[in-house]
Amino acid sequence: DNSRAIQEGEYYVSEAAGSLGLSIRGKSPVFNEDGKIIGIVSVGFLVDDVRAQIFKDLSKEMIVSLVAIMISIIGSYMLARSIRKDTLGLEPFEIANLYKEKNAVLQSVKEGILAIDQNGLITSMNQPAKKLLDIKESVRHLNVDGLFPSKYLFEVLKSGEPQVDKEISWEDKSVIVNCTPIFDSEGVSGVVASFRDRTEIEEMVNTLSEVKMHSEDLRAQTHEFTNKLYVLSGLIQLGEYDEAIDMIQSETSELHSLNRVVFEQIKDTKVQALLLGKIGKASEKKIIFEIDAQSYLEKLPDHIKLSQLTLILGNIIDNALEAVSSMEEPLVKFFATDIGNDMVFEVSDNGKGIPEDAIAHIFDRGFTSKNSGSPSGYGLSNADHVVKELGGIIEVQSEGGNTIFTVYLPKEQRGGKEC
Repeated sequence: DNSRAIQEGEYYVSEAAGSLGLSIRGKSPVFNEDGKIIGIVSVGFLVDDVRAQIFKDLSKEMIVSLVAIMISIIGSYMLARSIRKDTLGLEPFEIANLYKEKNAVLQSVKEGILAIDQNGLITSMNQPAKKLLDIKESVRHLNVDGLFPSKYLFEVLKSGEPQVDKEISWEDKSVIVNCTPIFDSEGVSGVVASFRDRTEIEEMVNTLSEVKMHSEDLRAQTHEFTNKLYVLSGLIQLGEYDEAIDMIQSETSELHSLNRVVFEQIKDTKVQALLLGKIGKASEKKIIFEIDAQSYLEKLPDHIKLSQLTLILGNIIDNALEAVSSMEEPLVKFFATDIGNDMVFEVSDNGKGIPEDAIAHIFDRGFTSKNSGSPSGYGLSNADHVVKELGGIIEVQSEGGNTIFTVYLPKEQRGGKEC
């Protein structure tokens, strides 16, 4: 099949059977200087040799490909195991759902929540935390120092032990903080802190304390008057009418004297209600409760709430009643006046007095001289805290067994804060 190259000068590849077998041949004409065909070049390869070479080359590629596939499978399996270990065996859609749930929970809780990693960088913070700390911008991956008191956070990072109900001061706020470590296979990897403004907690505790106090006072009044009614009933049944009349007149005279001061000279209904409750409680305990005849008080300013007044006067009067409960002639006196720029409340008792070394600590939280197993030492601390919030002060004098608590509350709100 050389004719096409010799006669027509074509370049071509053909397949034909030769003396050695079927082959593939390439044909090319040869030209002289005048452009005439003077010869031909023919190169041929046996088809069997080409096929053998192709198979040889393909075999190498197949082996390399199979090895690469095996390595990929093993690598993918190991990578998948590592990823599943890091994701705790969760599937991608489960991780996405958990992320959404986490965000929903963080934003729904009222407490501020802050999480940091082992380097002290913030990893998450919910909106209540930003609001409490007065933060507007994103704080992710910023160092916690300067944004939040980090003392307890780094203590937990170092020790791995949680810190519970720690009280810290931040700017003008008092904050209760709980810190919990985050563990991984290598140890502590971070800390989660939940915190809340102590004012909210105190308001809740104060409300419960107020309700409990009023409940006890009403129970005391009911119990005392029930006993007196039983006595009157007995005297009438026995025909002792004169003694019954004397008892009624005595009670009426005593109540009239107290009520005259309470209802005519004490014009504020909150103070009236508080005093009536304490009078009933003192009567039940057989304690003389005197209200100074010179007492005079106009309606209290609106910024002094009933809960605050109950915490201040209620706790001081209750302490006075407890102080004289073991005395032979227990006596508690109350005096109030609003002459001048301050309202003054004074409660005195004839108890055993307060030791000189205890006076400096009497308003410390948890300090108590009682031996009871129940929690105590918070009443006067709460009273002192509320007085300072109202911009006032409390003075204590204890001499010769007599103790006097004097409370000064300004008539105008000064915005005082606890020191």
